[in-house]
Amino acid sequence: MMDPVADFYEKAFDFHRFWSVDDKDVYTEYSALRSVVMADPAERIKVPINEPALGKKKFQIQEFVDFYGGAGVQHIAINTNDIITSVTNMRQRGCAFLTIPDTYYIALRAALSKHNKTALRPVAENLDILQKLNIMVDYDENGYLLQIFTRPLEDRPTVFVEIIQRNNHNGFGAGNFKSLFESLEIEQNIRGNLTDMKQPTAVLSN
Repeated sequence: MMDPVADFYEKAFDFHRFWSVDDKDVYTEYSALRSVVMADPAERIKVPINEPALGKKKFQIQEFVDFYGGAGVQHIAINTNDIITSVTNMRQRGCAFLTIPDTYYIALRAALSKHNKTALRPVAENLDILQKLNIMVDYDENGYLLQIFTRPLEDRPTVFVEIIQRNNHNGFGAGNFKSLFESLEIEQNIRGNLTDMKQPTAVLSN
């Protein structure tokens, strides 16, 4: 179901396929994801189109579709030049974010202890502060990004916001997908919506 939507973006808006992953790349114990990112010719606008793959439990995208009543915009990413200050201020104003397990930061510290020695742009932010704020890190040989996701902004598990800071990195946090979705599944379980998944039914555009 995802390919016809991507084809529509190509024909209607002259977008092209910028990046994609499937359920072999993004999965947890209970669920999996397929995604294709569409970009405008200048690659300034990027639209991830996601769909759930068949898994043991209902994926959070299917949860969105069920509560939203169909496909739609699930989240909006907001860019910042100082994510620590932005997130700190948002928390002070009552904004609630997803909680990332401490095990994520244990693994991150081990990986960055090697990566930062040779990286063109090593991660400069204090990892203790990032962990305290639940900010995630993804990186490659050229740079890195910092990202965090709010809990749903409404009384239903539908729209949420991502805050992102890019440091010479144009990716989508692929290295964080598994940890992110595991955190989302914890939230789903609290809501009582991490139920058996029989068949994925819909496509979602972020």
